[in-house]
Amino acid sequence: MQIRKAAVLGAGVMGAQIAAHLANAGVPCLLLDIAPKELTPEESARGLTLESCAVRNRIAQAGFDAAKKARPAAFFSPELADLVTVGNFEDDLPKLKSCDWIIEAIIENLDIKRALYEKVEPHLHPEAIISTNTSGIPLKSLAEGRSENFRRRFLGTHFFNPPRYLHLLELITTPETDGSAACFIAGFCDRSLGKGIVYAKDTPNFIGNRIGTFAMLHAIRVMLAGDYTVEEVDALTGTLIGHAKSASFRTLDIVGLDTAVHVAKNLHAAVPDDEKRDTFETPEILDQMVARRILGDKTRGGFFRKAGQDILTLDLKTLEYRPRQKPKFASVEAAKNIENLPDRLRALVYAEDKAGEYLWQTTSETLIYAANRIPEIADTIVEIDNAMKWGFAHEMGVFETWDAIGVERSVARMRQQGRAIPSNVEAMLAAGAKSFYRTENGVRSYFDFASGEYREERAAAGVTILKSLKDQNRVIKKNAGASLVDLGDGVACVEFHSKMNSIGGDTIGMLHTALREVEKNFAGLVVGNQGANFSVGANIMLILLAAQEGDWDELHDAVRQFQNATMSLRYSPKPVVVAPFQMTLGGGCEMVLHADRNVADAETYIGLVEVGVGLIPGGGGTKEMAVRAWDAAEASPGADHFACLRRNFEITAMAKVATSAVEARNMGILRANDRIVMNRNRVIEEAKQSVLGLAREGYRAPEPRQDILVLGESALTKFKLGIHMMKRGGYISDHDALIGLKVAEVLSGGNLTRPTRVSEQYLLDIEREAFVSLCGTRATQERLAHMLKTGKPLRN
Repeated sequence: MQIRKAAVLGAGVMGAQIAAHLANAGVPCLLLDIAPKELTPEESARGLTLESCAVRNRIAQAGFDAAKKARPAAFFSPELADLVTVGNFEDDLPKLKSCDWIIEAIIENLDIKRALYEKVEPHLHPEAIISTNTSGIPLKSLAEGRSENFRRRFLGTHFFNPPRYLHLLELITTPETDGSAACFIAGFCDRSLGKGIVYAKDTPNFIGNRIGTFAMLHAIRVMLAGDYTVEEVDALTGTLIGHAKSASFRTLDIVGLDTAVHVAKNLHAAVPDDEKRDTFETPEILDQMVARRILGDKTRGGFFRKAGQDILTLDLKTLEYRPRQKPKFASVEAAKNIENLPDRLRALVYAEDKAGEYLWQTTSETLIYAANRIPEIADTIVEIDNAMKWGFAHEMGVFETWDAIGVERSVARMRQQGRAIPSNVEAMLAAGAKSFYRTENGVRSYFDFASGEYREERAAAGVTILKSLKDQNRVIKKNAGASLVDLGDGVACVEFHSKMNSIGGDTIGMLHTALREVEKNFAGLVVGNQGANFSVGANIMLILLAAQEGDWDELHDAVRQFQNATMSLRYSPKPVVVAPFQMTLGGGCEMVLHADRNVADAETYIGLVEVGVGLIPGGGGTKEMAVRAWDAAEASPGADHFACLRRNFEITAMAKVATSAVEARNMGILRANDRIVMNRNRVIEEAKQSVLGLAREGYRAPEPRQDILVLGESALTKFKLGIHMMKRGGYISDHDALIGLKVAEVLSGGNLTRPTRVSEQYLLDIEREAFVSLCGTRATQERLAHMLKTGKPLRN
């Protein structure tokens, strides 16, 4: 089976963004919707008719246009939109004959979906797979009346919004679904779309929305009963407990109150035997908000509303907006100092204040409800935990959370409160199991309610989990900032684990140690990790302290060591592959620039951002921009060398950050031969295989460059003029101009009187001098201090 072309039926928000993500995977896609039955005034004024192509495709085009403008971006890069073709259900269904996968994403109405399937079926080729993105209509009902072949190729693929960014895809089959078709789609969505596959049963709202809707509605009831404010609840239900930054009510504003209420009402009707069915009755306050069109972002006001630069909050008693109030809980202030999430959550849930009471009531009720849903909606706790982590951006799943707060302790408190403990949890405890998960010798197992014993939680083929390897005593060397881990098959991995994976002396020291170890005992090296981000860059606290103390020799040595480390990645006698993902900034980007190869997660946000703290890239990054400008000019006969330099000057001096790995390739940060992997969980293993591939090909380290053509004074003069005009126009400050000049000096090779070929070391020396000189300015030190204090850049 192959997916050479796909179609999405329905160009609403979800349909259009699913089409965009298929395009991200390189799959040409048809995006179809209904043909309008009336002209708009604008169409009439233009002399169009109902037969005009622009009119007939208007609805699909509007959805497509919205996807192109979506923020965060639906497409990895704007040019990928060219892979999407719009059309309508009246004229373009014959085009489905060339599509291998058809995804239906129209309105959640059983009769309308069935009617569309009837129109679509005659146009499908016999082996085409058709799936529905329904969020809860039973698939068995949807497939009624269709042919045997249609039912055999029919399944549910429930994406979560926004489909580019949320990892979860719930896959639902019917008894008639062909297992090979389901297996193929699961594999395709995993590898080509980057999805985490959770196999859900054909029950109302499947897994994620069943548990998530219950938790949301119960949380609102606890809030109303306990007289908590909107701000208090969001302060308690966001990153503090490992949930999304948008917490509870900001998330509802994004989703839309009308959508949330619609889901809740449908679920209430669909689960007559649910022991907690009454929870799905929407609170009166939500119905009032929907009636008054206070729906969230779509009506520019929900629980929160932006007024100029201010954010106002809805008073739920008056339904009027008021200034935001800052919540204050003693337990929360204390818990903020607890870095480990399980420890922090345990402290919060058992805190004896208003915050602790809210979190205990909401958390414990969700734990009980989720346990009672097995085996109704899923066979094991793993599916439920993955659905909540991947679909709602929770750091821990429901049962991982239960382990964190202590199963025995929490169950004892539930019993004291007279609450019914799920029978499967009672049976687990009676069997002597005290946690839902356990890890032994690097192997994680989960408690299987059906068998009454622990079963190994197997990683998918092609997925390497660094924590599991470390638990198996595969750590070769370790310090506070990084570890050297044996990946097997003769490949080692430097894993960062400092705070935010910032780069300091420990990290650099481990890189040097790793390269020596690899030279003697391994085929090659991967530089990667599985934290929240690859690296946010250098540890600026160390830079600021050295600058404030005027320890210029120490600064010179620190920068030289970092330059030596990045250059050692390039010139190691064994292949080095860097595996970036998520935020890869500053020094993290410089490692990418110096790798033999990169295997990047598609969601890699990468750039040289040092100018934001008053510096220039000092780990070889500015040098590399000069090298790559010359290489680009040399590779294209007749190319303007200065134009290539100017482009890289803008990337560096404007601290441009690529918003995807595809964009990073377009910017020249990633090379054409670097790999982009859609599923982040597969990046480390793919990087390992890349190392082995280079080794098999007879890898030979390159020679240090001595041939880089720099333009000297002729380029520097042009840069100076441009910087002067920007400053004169009020676009940049005096200090911005100084930083820009330092970048220009490195890219130009200094003030050489004529174009000259120089070595990399020559450029590194200029780069290092520029970096240290900027550290000596008051403005840079102010920017560094401001970034440390606020996490945001300062313009001065």
